[in-house]
Amino acid sequence: MEFRRLEYFLAVAREESITRAAEALNMTQPPLSREMKALEEELGRQLLVRGSRKVTLTEEGRILRRRAEEMLELMEKTRAEVQASGDQVAGDLQIGGGETCGMALVAEAICRLQQRYPLIRVHLYSGNAPDVFERLDNGLIDFGLVIDPVDLDKYDHLQLPYRDTWGLLLRRDHPLAEKEAIEVEDLEDLPLLVSRQAFVRDGIAGWLGSRRRSPRILGTYNLIFNASLLVLQGAGCALCLSHLVPEYEGSLLTFRPFRPLLQSGVSVAWKKYQDFPKPAAHFLEMLQQVLGEHSHPTKTE
Repeated sequence: MEFRRLEYFLAVAREESITRAAEALNMTQPPLSREMKALEEELGRQLLVRGSRKVTLTEEGRILRRRAEEMLELMEKTRAEVQASGDQVAGDLQIGGGETCGMALVAEAICRLQQRYPLIRVHLYSGNAPDVFERLDNGLIDFGLVIDPVDLDKYDHLQLPYRDTWGLLLRRDHPLAEKEAIEVEDLEDLPLLVSRQAFVRDGIAGWLGSRRRSPRILGTYNLIFNASLLVLQGAGCALCLSHLVPEYEGSLLTFRPFRPLLQSGVSVAWKKYQDFPKPAAHFLEMLQQVLGEHSHPTKTE
């Protein structure tokens, strides 16, 4: 499968038109149509539904689009690493992670790194643990910041000297906002938005214990900002981590921790037996230095 042909396919998917894609690629429509037909024949699957007004992707086409984007992204990453080789420390550093204030320690390491090596560019990707691990496994990011509980047997990692606190994000005029902490019985039949983080799937049942009535799950979210807008509109409360939605004067939202206290650790993970490019290798050294100043973290292999 040629990268050039994948680039053509992505252009068609993006433009939803072979004619417009051909114009964007500075080529004519007939050869682009032949390339798309050849790609379908190579894979033995229909990728495009050619309508009178637009081109849409089949299910197989959507799968290819996702993987093609990852392949081309990895190709660009590889090209940048090769071009950055030599005595000069330059290039791209890719870091993915979930929403956590533990990111502050990573940010400190990044700032120090760029002060020493100003030609290093940093790219941040936000996502939950499954998204981060997938990108780690595919080589699209160098490091992933993940919130416990997660299975790190496949990875080397550093445990950060920071623990996230779980609780509820709710409107200030909600009756539970009058409490200092949220207890198990408060969640009975409570309309709730929950994070897709593994803790929520595997851990909330244990925290609830043997209660006969559980929260009423309205839905799930990946990143808290959009979920906070639903909370603001009164749709329900959001189970989340502390400090992710700022509480400023006049804010209609507030956070209340759980009681008994429920916390999760945070780790920075990377693939085992990794042969790092220079930006990633120097970042890891800087991160270890920063963590050493805050505590005495241990590297697990």
